[in-house]
Amino acid sequence: MDNKETRKELQVSAIENGTVIDHIPAQSVFQVIKILNLNETENMVLFGNNLDSRKYGKKGIIKVSNKFFKSEEINKIALVAPSATLIIIKNYKVAEKSNVEIPDYTEKIVKCFNPNCITNNEDIITKFDVIKDEDVLKLRCLYCEKTTSKEDMVFV
Repeated sequence: MDNKETRKELQVSAIENGTVIDHIPAQSVFQVIKILNLNETENMVLFGNNLDSRKYGKKGIIKVSNKFFKSEEINKIALVAPSATLIIIKNYKVAEKSNVEIPDYTEKIVKCFNPNCITNNEDIITKFDVIKDEDVLKLRCLYCEKTTSKEDMVFV
């Protein structure tokens, strides 16, 4: 094989049915895998990280075979990777493509970081207002009103 025939990229196998999460910030790929419990699924999971992206510089991608995410899971993705794109694959073809949207409100998916919050001491569902302030994402607990930054979010 001479230089003209050298293959410059390797293709990751296509999935027949499932979801592709694309345009994940490179530093967030493993966090997305963790919060979606993809390390515990029996479905095929393919991921790439630090891939070149014209728009983002470096990005990550996750492909999950035979999995279509619920809105609660999509909200988790949006909190960690607000630039992510969800691509639904059916019969090896793109059936739907959409950008994740940061919700205005969230419940049951993040733990309040305040140890004195009632949600950490009693069996009460966590509820937060999502604050978007100049590319900074924060959550304000509806019970104790403490604000949690993106870096301090602990998913339940």
